[in-house]
Amino acid sequence: MLDVGCGGGLLSEAMARAGAEVTAIDLAPDLVRVARLHALESGVKVDYRVQPVEALAEEAPGGFDLVTCMEMLEHVPDPGAIIAACATLLKPGGKLFVSTLNRTPAAFALAIVGAEYLARLLPRGTHQYRDFIRPSELAAWLREARLELDDVSGLVYEPWANRARLSSRTDVNYLASATKPDAS
Repeated sequence: MLDVGCGGGLLSEAMARAGAEVTAIDLAPDLVRVARLHALESGVKVDYRVQPVEALAEEAPGGFDLVTCMEMLEHVPDPGAIIAACATLLKPGGKLFVSTLNRTPAAFALAIVGAEYLARLLPRGTHQYRDFIRPSELAAWLREARLELDDVSGLVYEPWANRARLSSRTDVNYLASATKPDAS
């Protein structure tokens, strides 16, 4: 599997502990360095790289059964290009999982006002409302990349319990899954 925008490696390590062979990429050298150190301490094997997804797509097209891109698309200038690169990296029948923030007043209130200014869970300026992505926009990029949208579910974070859960509400965070059709 491939974890695009792996950050400090939380998902990458969890997938490796579950038995996956994991490659994880990010453009932030400091985050990749932290992820590598943590993997050494925890004893899990993850191939961490400082590499753009587009470059990996040229190097290893069709190289992955599963690609994740979590909480990253709202931070890049061309989310459609990231989706296209992820699609290139998938084997036929492979799955892409993406999570992001919806461009709604509720998302603005919770992700920016609540998380950045009131609760201070994130540094101020982490998110820009204009960069949030409606599910319809994501679905269009998936279609352009010749992926089939399987599901869109809400993702609800409960800070008092320090956990997240799936929900039918997609007005703040949401998770989408898509499949690359078989080559037949």
